[in-house]
Amino acid sequence: MFHTKLDDFPENFLWGAASAAYQIEGGWKEDGKGSSIWDTFSKIPGKTYKGTNGNVAVDHYHRYKEDVKLMADMGLRAYRFSVAWSRILPNGSGEINDKGLQFYENLIDELRKYNIEPVLTLYHWDIPQALQDAYQGWESRQAIDDFNEYARVLFKRFKNKVKYWVTFNEQNVFTALGYRWEAHPPNIANVKKMFEANHIINLANAKAIQSFRELVPNGRIGPSFGYGPIYPFDSNPNHVLAALNGEEFQNHWWMDVYIHGKYPKVIWKQLERLGVTPTIESGDMELLQSVKPDFLGVNYYHGGTVRANKIEFPLKDEEQQLDKDFEATDPYLMEPKEEQAQSPEVPMFTNVSNPYLEKTDWGWEIDPIGMRIALRRLQSRYDLPMMITENGLGAFDELTENREIEDQYRIDYLREHLVEIQKAITDGVDVIGYCAWSFTDLLSWLNGYRKRYGFVYIDRDDENEKSLERIPKKSYYWYKNIIKTNGKSL
Repeated sequence: MFHTKLDDFPENFLWGAASAAYQIEGGWKEDGKGSSIWDTFSKIPGKTYKGTNGNVAVDHYHRYKEDVKLMADMGLRAYRFSVAWSRILPNGSGEINDKGLQFYENLIDELRKYNIEPVLTLYHWDIPQALQDAYQGWESRQAIDDFNEYARVLFKRFKNKVKYWVTFNEQNVFTALGYRWEAHPPNIANVKKMFEANHIINLANAKAIQSFRELVPNGRIGPSFGYGPIYPFDSNPNHVLAALNGEEFQNHWWMDVYIHGKYPKVIWKQLERLGVTPTIESGDMELLQSVKPDFLGVNYYHGGTVRANKIEFPLKDEEQQLDKDFEATDPYLMEPKEEQAQSPEVPMFTNVSNPYLEKTDWGWEIDPIGMRIALRRLQSRYDLPMMITENGLGAFDELTENREIEDQYRIDYLREHLVEIQKAITDGVDVIGYCAWSFTDLLSWLNGYRKRYGFVYIDRDDENEKSLERIPKKSYYWYKNIIKTNGKSL
């Protein structure tokens, strides 16, 4: 679709940035905080780069006022952050830690002071270790009630201060990496357990939204999903069918439940053949269908390209390199390692590299047009307002002798994606905000502190906390101008 002139971004567009508690806060056992599964997992030798962890992270817990002031100076209109469940309920349920609640209230008040809209994420991958020890966390239905209890504490405390809420961040990613690939906590490789845990999380999401409707009637809530459109390798109908399978399995399996309260029939039948469908109890589907989110949070980095499955259509000689180039370490599109009978993807599609796209230093494909495709597909299928809750570039940023960071590559990346968002808005897509990942550099989960995403450089590395000085990058000033002009300077 060609436009001679693009529509302006909405006047009240939420220009923002994002973070997650474990990746920035530090203060991992201060003021009554309990341990999370990431506090435990990151201490397992060999699991993270150079044994890095979030004990100190970038010390946002003690420096939040400094960080918020930098947000204000940038002109940020929204800031998406997550709450550490174990900072509120150290044991996962029961006694409330008021010092933990007070920290987040202070943060929210500081944001409000500068007219920055807080976007609060309830869960960004860090269930309390106490619940993992008590009943294996998300493998137990007890987690549904405990998550609801935690959510209700926050709803009651912040209902008059926070309008936008995110329930779960990237459920597709943390369930796959945690319960299938042994790459994240709880460090399990079991397809059946992954789908069981995923169903329980779906129920927890629905129950929390029920509580939200009761306690925060004027707020807006929705999940944040790691979405990437799936492309066919070419116009061969077999590859087109494979892409349809990929879209259903990688995306609709989660999002159809969020919006319609139902699992896609085709994928359900495939999983049923393999004996890995989740256990559905009486009342489950009624609960899932009783709620609907107000908006969709979209975390977009890239999509994926697939060809017909290798069983019926073995790779040709000229296609071998495409398969070899595929990054199996990408959390959005991991290659199955199990036996064929336990790998739902194997008979449906084969992931391959896209020859038209360049890649980041970490092997992630760079696909700005995919952002527009993603938004168009989601608008067409689900017809809800959308907030881009993550989008950004991880790179090796270098601090110059003048203590500056010339990250023009990040500016180019973000500009290209924002232009595609503007085109999607011109197409007719309802986009309410954009939260770049991330505001400051942070702990990049398994990749330590070397993989930098922020507008603000943090003076630390994987071995040494150094000064933790905050240094705005070139991209900080660029984004400041984008916000000031409401995108007109793109």
